[in-house]
Amino acid sequence: MPALDEDHHVHSTFSDDAVSTPAENLAAARRAGLRRVRMVDHVRVTSTHVPDMLAAVRSLPPVDGLEVLTGVEAKVLDVAGRVDAPASVLAALGTPDGPDRVLLADHQLPGPDGPWSPRTVRERLHAGALRPGDVVEMLVTATARAVERTGRAQLAHPFSVLPKVGLTEDDVPDDLLDALAAVLVATGTPAEVNEKWACPGPRVRARWERAGVLLVASTDAHVAGDVGVYRTLAPAPLGGGAA
Repeated sequence: MPALDEDHHVHSTFSDDAVSTPAENLAAARRAGLRRVRMVDHVRVTSTHVPDMLAAVRSLPPVDGLEVLTGVEAKVLDVAGRVDAPASVLAALGTPDGPDRVLLADHQLPGPDGPWSPRTVRERLHAGALRPGDVVEMLVTATARAVERTGRAQLAHPFSVLPKVGLTEDDVPDDLLDALAAVLVATGTPAEVNEKWACPGPRVRARWERAGVLLVASTDAHVAGDVGVYRTLAPAPLGGGAA
């Protein structure tokens, strides 16, 4: 079970679909009694806002007992493991000039020729041009290769694309789960247990925990009020109050 006094995926106004500033997210993390928070924003290969985002986070006042980490969230593009993030950002991962990690997201299916939309995948499945096993193998292969290419990754909402195409985590066989787990362990890559997308489920979590994968809790918050609030992972939201 991941530690629920941490939140490893929190978005700010540097993401187009989020409404809270880094300062508001910091205050929310403090109110929730968190000891660790990762501030993350979306990027694409053409993005230029990462230096400003990192500067805003690093200028926040320190809070006793709260460690602030950074990251960027980027889509895995294809089965080769290419990632939709600026090359300069990927090269700077883990350095003083870059984010701590890149969060690898499966918003679409990484196909052999680029990302396939959920609609495209459903149509190909319905037409018989694609089998469920093909979808799962492409997703796992692409994710593993992206982890190895980037070196400092975190899996964002693993397998969240599957329900969008009419599949579930039960369609992922144990051998593929184990193969991905081996890559995560070998590279020291954490995998989220994501509150917003309710994934991965109990079967995947248990199997990965036994394999030694580091599981971290995340809300994928896009508003400060959701930071550190776990409804599906805990019987009640975290709340330590103001220190």
